[in-house]
Amino acid sequence: MAKKSDWIIGGLILFSIFFLILIFGIGLWGGAGGEGKIRVGGSRVGIVELKGIILESQRTVRQLKRMQESDAIKAVVLRIDSPGGGVAASQEIYDAVRKLRESGKPVVVSMGSVAASGGYYVACGADTILANPGTTTGSIGVIMEIPNVRGLLSKLGIKYNVIKSGKFKDTGSPFREMRPEERKYLQQFIDDAFQQFVSVVAENRNLPKEKVLAIADGRVFTGKQALKLGLIDALGNYQDAVELAWKMAGLKGKPRIYRVPKRKLTIFDLIFGDLNEVLQKVEATPSLKYQLKLDLPASQ
Repeated sequence: MAKKSDWIIGGLILFSIFFLILIFGIGLWGGAGGEGKIRVGGSRVGIVELKGIILESQRTVRQLKRMQESDAIKAVVLRIDSPGGGVAASQEIYDAVRKLRESGKPVVVSMGSVAASGGYYVACGADTILANPGTTTGSIGVIMEIPNVRGLLSKLGIKYNVIKSGKFKDTGSPFREMRPEERKYLQQFIDDAFQQFVSVVAENRNLPKEKVLAIADGRVFTGKQALKLGLIDALGNYQDAVELAWKMAGLKGKPRIYRVPKRKLTIFDLIFGDLNEVLQKVEATPSLKYQLKLDLPASQ
């Protein structure tokens, strides 16, 4: 005959399994918001927002593709409030913006407080770029940050052994000093990504490459300065961008917009918060970044 304690343990196990299944189901239901086809009546200007550090591209690329495929969306405003981020992620979003533009739908970028480095890279894919006079933009360049904890580990008496297949396999290791040949190798890596950035700006902004190189030293500019340099097309706010996109699409009357519904908050978000973003930062070290590195106040 089973003991009472066995019944209690069995009940706890069944309850735990049920609870996990419930969490999983709620997570799937909550995370599915805004991922279907766009179903609206009449012509609209689609709004896509790119905010914060660019760690991944899938969600933004998916939204842009939905805008491109929808017959109701006649033009798109991409609102950027970002200091940039990962090189590859920025490039993927830029490609999606460019493809949307090439599909024949006008794309207007509206810069918020900050649209620098990777944020500016993405903006270059649009037909027209608007910024506020005080928008922080520019920061054309590439950065790679590699921490060094050798001194700390030495104080703790911790040694780190590496077995590798080639001399560059552990380049960027935080557990030892960087060798001169490694620094040279990484500099070439960065220089190539930098040239890609410069080429995108020169091509899309119709600027001589030499002119872009003259300002592509990591400096930031206000929107007013960027206009004089040819990095943007006009000064204007978000509403100006919506009205411009409406007119570029050949539409009359008051602009009507469509904004992708925000993803529903799931139980996973409440439990794990921004854990996924933290893991993305850690998993790829060293990594290239088109990212502004200034201690700027958070956007409102």
